[in-house]
Amino acid sequence: MTAVLEELVAQAEAQGAARVTLRALVEEACEVGAARALRTLGLMDDRAGADIGELRQLIQGWRDARRSALRAALGWVVRSAIALLLIGLAWNLEMLDRVRP
Repeated sequence: MTAVLEELVAQAEAQGAARVTLRALVEEACEVGAARALRTLGLMDDRAGADIGELRQLIQGWRDARRSALRAALGWVVRSAIALLLIGLAWNLEMLDRVRP
């Protein structure tokens, strides 16, 4: 239990409530809250596990596609920089004049 919850249980216990009853009450409230949250998200049916699995696959696919796109863009930048470097080197060595008619 959290510190705040422990404090509340201690206060209720000091006022005469049984600790076992309080813990059962807290546990039941947690289960009801969790079920409500899952129902609100639409994850209370039998397909919820499969839906979560599909969502994870979709997210992983998005991450893979983004990573591939970044790698491809970086590859194009590097290739372009090398091409510009070679053109600049050819210009400095006056090799381009030999290519022109």
